[in-house]
Amino acid sequence: MNNVFKMSKQHTPENPSDGNEKQPDCTWEVKANDRHYHKKFKKGFLFFKRKKYADNAIKTSKYNVLTFIPLNLFEQFHQACNLYFLFCLILQTFPDIASIPWFIILIPLVVLLLIKGIKDLSDDITRHRSDASINNRPCEILRDKSFCKKKWKDIQVGDIVRLWNDDFVPADLLLLYSSEPNSLCYVETADIDGETNLKFRQALMATHEGLSTLPAQASFDGKVICEEPNSSMHTFIGILEWRGEKYPLDNEKLLLRGCRIRNTKTCYGMVIYAGFDSKIMKNCGKINQKKTKLDVMINKLVIIIFAILVSCSFCLAVAAGFWTSWFQENHTYVPALPVRYTPAYSGFLLFWGYFILMSTIVPMSLFMTSEFIHVIHSLFIDWDLQMYYAEKDIPAKARSTSLSDLLGQIEYVFSDKTGTLTQNIMVFKKCCISKRIYGTSSADEKESQRVDFSWNQFADKKLQFYDQSLIDGVRGHDTELQEFFRLLAICHTVMVEEKEGDLIYQAASPDEGALVTAARNFGYVFLSRTQDTVTVSELGVERTYKVLAILDFNSVRKRMSILVRTPEGTVKLYTKGADLVIFERLHSSYSNDTITKKALDCFAEETLRTLCLAYKEVDELTFSEWNKKHHEARTSLQNRAEKLDAVYELIEGDLQLLGATGIEDKLQDGVPETIQLLKKANIKVWVLTGDKQETAVNIAFSCKLLTDDMEILNETEVCDMLDAYWENNNNRTGSVENLLASTAFRKHRESLHCGKMALVITGEYLGKILGNMDKKKLSSRMLRGICCKHETEMEEEVDGLREKAFVDLACLCQAVVFCRVTPKQKAMVVQLLRRHKNVTTLAIGDGANDVNMIKTAHIGIGINGQEGTQAVQTSDYALAQFRYLQPLLLVHGRWSYFRICKFLRYFFYKTAASVLIQIWFAIFNGFTAVNIYDNWFIAFFAVFYTSLPVLAMGLQEQDVSAKVSLQSPELYKMGQTGSLFTYRTFFVSFLNGATTSLAVFFVTFGAFFDTATPDYPCDSFSLAAIVATAIVLAVTVQIILETSYWTVWSGLAIIISLVMYFILSFVFQLSQLFIIQPKVFRFPDANRNSLDKVYTWAIILLAVVLSNIPILFTKISMKLTVDNRAQKKHFYRDTTVAENTVELKSHFKRNSTLRRSSYAFSHQEGYANLITRGTSIRKKSKIATTLEASGEEEGPTDAQSVSQK
Repeated sequence: MNNVFKMSKQHTPENPSDGNEKQPDCTWEVKANDRHYHKKFKKGFLFFKRKKYADNAIKTSKYNVLTFIPLNLFEQFHQACNLYFLFCLILQTFPDIASIPWFIILIPLVVLLLIKGIKDLSDDITRHRSDASINNRPCEILRDKSFCKKKWKDIQVGDIVRLWNDDFVPADLLLLYSSEPNSLCYVETADIDGETNLKFRQALMATHEGLSTLPAQASFDGKVICEEPNSSMHTFIGILEWRGEKYPLDNEKLLLRGCRIRNTKTCYGMVIYAGFDSKIMKNCGKINQKKTKLDVMINKLVIIIFAILVSCSFCLAVAAGFWTSWFQENHTYVPALPVRYTPAYSGFLLFWGYFILMSTIVPMSLFMTSEFIHVIHSLFIDWDLQMYYAEKDIPAKARSTSLSDLLGQIEYVFSDKTGTLTQNIMVFKKCCISKRIYGTSSADEKESQRVDFSWNQFADKKLQFYDQSLIDGVRGHDTELQEFFRLLAICHTVMVEEKEGDLIYQAASPDEGALVTAARNFGYVFLSRTQDTVTVSELGVERTYKVLAILDFNSVRKRMSILVRTPEGTVKLYTKGADLVIFERLHSSYSNDTITKKALDCFAEETLRTLCLAYKEVDELTFSEWNKKHHEARTSLQNRAEKLDAVYELIEGDLQLLGATGIEDKLQDGVPETIQLLKKANIKVWVLTGDKQETAVNIAFSCKLLTDDMEILNETEVCDMLDAYWENNNNRTGSVENLLASTAFRKHRESLHCGKMALVITGEYLGKILGNMDKKKLSSRMLRGICCKHETEMEEEVDGLREKAFVDLACLCQAVVFCRVTPKQKAMVVQLLRRHKNVTTLAIGDGANDVNMIKTAHIGIGINGQEGTQAVQTSDYALAQFRYLQPLLLVHGRWSYFRICKFLRYFFYKTAASVLIQIWFAIFNGFTAVNIYDNWFIAFFAVFYTSLPVLAMGLQEQDVSAKVSLQSPELYKMGQTGSLFTYRTFFVSFLNGATTSLAVFFVTFGAFFDTATPDYPCDSFSLAAIVATAIVLAVTVQIILETSYWTVWSGLAIIISLVMYFILSFVFQLSQLFIIQPKVFRFPDANRNSLDKVYTWAIILLAVVLSNIPILFTKISMKLTVDNRAQKKHFYRDTTVAENTVELKSHFKRNSTLRRSSYAFSHQEGYANLITRGTSIRKKSKIATTLEASGEEEGPTDAQSVSQK
């Protein structure tokens, strides 16, 4: 068999689509301004056809007025417990087997259905309101030769929509025209991917020139033929047929739903995909009902309890049959039973009688109380001030009310990067110029004085710098410093516009915006540009440079250059980029600048994003010769990009080093500390981002997810290990060998044992790993499997082994970083881990591209910030900051799991204690299915008599405080192991309940046996009253012993429960009620007659003491064991020897140029093509005009830049 892991190490494309997804066929036809054209298209089969083109209304709700009751009941009766209670209720309609009244089961069942139904209705009303708020957003649609104000839900495919500045895009639109030069349109994709830097889209020149007026747009009849709706956010393929011509369409012509129009007065678009056909909705995935591990276990335990009930009923029925036969044979004086009541038939009826009598062994109140506890736990999260973000007035919000205990069992956290870990705000922090470092580290800023930029009217007041000497040098006419900032003000592709007297920069990446803003604050202000000029204010003096060529950035060059002619006539080349490529192109006199290299290492130690700056003067002859070659390369029809790169190499040499910059990609507050705390809690953090690899790795180092001593496996090493893994297993019988035993992994074991191994994977490589998870591939495999079943099974086995091997390797790593992944791949990674590992996952993100991942994980958390609400609307919990995971998981999650587990253990205990007494009583009543209790006792036992103490335990119990939980994150591991509630603990609790029932019944029965006197009644009513009182007191004492955290409410809960028992017992045993309804109130004055004697209370006291001896013995033994372990641990603490002390070095070392120049790697290709074509140039700003007229430096103003983050 061929090697399935051998994968080519190709370069990852700049904008990859899903690597495993084949381009769809272009069969989607959209005709402008023609709704009737689209209505004739249908899809489906026979009578189940529906319209092909979806409308723009979004519906995430499940019910409406007509479907709520039947659909909700249908869903609720899908649960095994509800079906069980319904079955018991039906059995009670048969008089021959009805051993308890019907209301004992009916009333709790109705209450349970009502509570769950009201909760589902409340959630669905919230979804309805969310849908309505989106569907009713205003928009303008072209109808009847004019634009009418409509709502988003009224939009249909083919409509032409007009959008204004700051409007959200309502559907996937083909950009036809905009008010900007050459129909350029700027969009912000924060709601989709969390990135706040602007991106540009541009319409076809044909539509720009032909659709600039309303009549032309109204008569537009173009047809778009493109790909079917799909989830690929980065690609779009289609053509526009108009006026007999065909025009190619790509992703740059498409405005995606959820984007926001920025810095564009108006734009016009034609709807291509609407509603659920839009790309962002295709990435949202389906809403799956999530269940906790405890919920799944409880459902299984219900089956086990049901089996116990059936077994006990069967044994009692068999015993009843034998007893009936024996009794008739030995008591002939008793009249015989009717002929049809044979022993077998009597046993059959008694089986169902006991089944109904002990049906409460499956506690219905458990589900009602559990729902209530989960709701209150959710409110605790909402009310927690530790998770309240006062800066933006955003509290934490528990959108799901049934998953709180699962927060205490998280093992893997999947996090987005932009907007989740970072603020996506770049800040100029440090620089090295002329072998001197300027700036201060973040730790020293509090002790330093902030630089005053008030002398500069254009200064961005948001920029904070703490080294006055740099300002003094620039204003003191230091030529090196001035040339440094002149380069930053000229060598870029930033666009500028004036708005309300302020300059607004539009950068292709936030890094470049930060550098231009830094130059602006230090007196070198980029004012305007034309197709071939750049105007800069240099310390108040306006200078215009003629742009001769822009050598734009790409990921291969890792640098950008600009060739300009100064006002003095000198030709200069300014270059910035990765230190590796810059140092290779320096003049020999600058190539050994060790001080700058050390400065770069210092910046990298502080996790700053760095790049180097260089320049040189070019003589006229050299420029003239180079310009000819440049022109030839630009006009070449074949291999233009390669020829341009070769020409660029000719001029970018013998450079003079100016210095280096350090930019901080600001993390959200507390991110490194949170990740370190999660690591200590044995929670692994995986980062999944659409950014480039170097950016992702840099942020991982910044937030301490990756550290210097980690060994970071690259894709080549992963391929080698998986290849060897496959060969080892392929040569055997097919059993999967542990990855640790493979030969290829041997050299990495030391890193593993030190917990210092990490993995960095790209989306392209991941696409090959996840190839078999593609829906289209699965469908074709199913069709092919009909004909070649063996081949299909072999292929699935290979794919499964490939996935499992990769998952095994990834799970062995302390941290994993996925970069350049699509929204679909994010969800597939979570799905992959859930498929091959039985672990609990949490996904956290802030953008619409994280929605699918949030839905796929066990717990989904949306960051409720400035980037939009799509992630929040589909999440289970909403937080304002990543750092709030600390209290959410380590406090609320751990407490909730701890409380629910103790609640369940006690609930099953008290249920068994009360129900199993029926079995012991059956032995002495001839197995006749007679109820030992008053019917009202059975109805009220779990609801009133014992509910409040267990409710208080479920709401308030804690083993340690919130402060200790955060200080000792290791305590969280108990939830990950699930050790507090297992099948073993269930059976122990059940056995404890059986012990209590034995002690209570036989102590009471033994005391009453054959002792009838006028002073000491021993009738069945008195026995029932004393047994009921003893069982209530016994389980109450049990919870007193179990409670470790006492509050006033805990004490009140116990007192109120006991008071309610005695009051309700006396009320429902009044003789007056017995006279009115003797069949309903069958125990007249039983408690009053039996509980007024000291002898009776002595029996009750003995029964309670004996029933709680096992728990006392267990607690004492456990405490002694824990104390002994603590003493041994303390004794041996200083004698242990640390192992695995070998320190490893990362493949991404801090002093390595591979990590250092993260700016150049992360920088996007700029607007160079737009600039050189002149398609995006605005008129010169009024500010520049004023400066040009005055020729003087203006005084300080209050103008503040709104530069892009």
